[in-house]
Amino acid sequence: MWNWTVFLSLIWALNLLYGEWFAYLVPSLWTCSWPHLQRPSSSLVNGVDYSSSYVKIAVVTDPQLMDRTSLPLAPKSLALEIAQFYTDLYMRRAFLSSVLPFNPDVVLFLGDYFDGGDELTDDDDRWQESLGRFRHIFNLNMLQKSSDIKVYYLSGNHDTGYSAFISRKPEIVKRYEREFGARNFKVKLGKVDFIAVDAQTLDGHPRSNFTSDTWDFVKNVSQDISSTPRVLLTHIPLYRSDWTPCGPNRFSPVINQVLVLSGHDHDQCAVTHMSKHGPVTEHTVGTVSWQQGNLYPSFMLLSVSNSTMPDKSTPEDDISTQLCFLPMQTHIYLWYLSLFAMTLVIVLLWPANEVLIFRKLGDLMVYIRSLYNSFSNRVKEKNEDENCEYEEIWDAEGSMHLIKKTKKVSSTSLNDSSSVERGNAVMRSKVRKQMTPDIDASAPDACEMASMITNLK
Repeated sequence: MWNWTVFLSLIWALNLLYGEWFAYLVPSLWTCSWPHLQRPSSSLVNGVDYSSSYVKIAVVTDPQLMDRTSLPLAPKSLALEIAQFYTDLYMRRAFLSSVLPFNPDVVLFLGDYFDGGDELTDDDDRWQESLGRFRHIFNLNMLQKSSDIKVYYLSGNHDTGYSAFISRKPEIVKRYEREFGARNFKVKLGKVDFIAVDAQTLDGHPRSNFTSDTWDFVKNVSQDISSTPRVLLTHIPLYRSDWTPCGPNRFSPVINQVLVLSGHDHDQCAVTHMSKHGPVTEHTVGTVSWQQGNLYPSFMLLSVSNSTMPDKSTPEDDISTQLCFLPMQTHIYLWYLSLFAMTLVIVLLWPANEVLIFRKLGDLMVYIRSLYNSFSNRVKEKNEDENCEYEEIWDAEGSMHLIKKTKKVSSTSLNDSSSVERGNAVMRSKVRKQMTPDIDASAPDACEMASMITNLK
């Protein structure tokens, strides 16, 4: 029993070490890297290596911190507190151990930071609590103090609401702008212009201040004719018809962009839109949370060429993307449950039934071995049948026998019109009923030794 205790303790220690720590290091160690490093030839321009002349951007979206609006539970219920704790813990570990080890220059948040941000008012303590949780999870106080990493925020529908809601509660928008900055903005990162649009207000009433502000921003940016590549940032993805293929991991005619980044769907999607300037690729980044309906949370790495690179670089060199997946927390918890069930069975049944369990395991191994031998024999017989043929032989008493013989394939037998072949059995017309007891039989071969004789009377 002492050996089993040590064994189970070691198994649990290794599983917890992987599920609670090492799984979050996997993206930065093995499964993901900056896209410009995956194409070494693209960093060579005129024989000069520009691999270090890229702005490295990490894209995160849709954490949607759980609150009283997320589940039909009491605001301070134990179930809600547990769900919030483990969801926050996952995202904090993912951000600190999976995203930040890539040492990004910029972090882009594409919206939906709170699940009920558009329902919690300023005088509600739960709003301040949610804001504090968000800053703690993504270590924003440290990032804002650091001059090495810049952070930009894009508003989502769970942060400010849609246009109809905004018209009734404009203070929600003002609160967002106070905490996170402008809803529409343009920023130059490297050689690329990033244009953020508050898509939630585009379909509002034209006389609405928020709607008119967004449309005025879009028009002004569109009139700014420039050859600089542009990336459109929008929380709500661009229109795509139903059943549009989203790539192996799942139209804006106004702005001349070469790439679109969006969120909102909680699932990954890559589609190509056709505009008057040519095809435009849109990447919808999946949620960073494991509680938002996606079993495969993710983030994106974006490499943007710096202004120090020559203008001869191609658009593909200027902007490149890499989708990175985070640990599958649901699968990890299911594995914990399976391991717990196995441990419980061993602890309860093993001490009193050790001999019986060994006997049952031995019977199981014998049964598995018998199945394997039966399967092997059937395969062997099938292979023998493929190399043999059956011939009808009549004995002196008038009985017919089927004799298995080695198949002999020759040109004469193929052209013999008097023989009719069915599978591996050949019925020859030359076979006649023999009335004499003497039968000419050749020396037995391997197939004849294993022949099966069927008496037909």
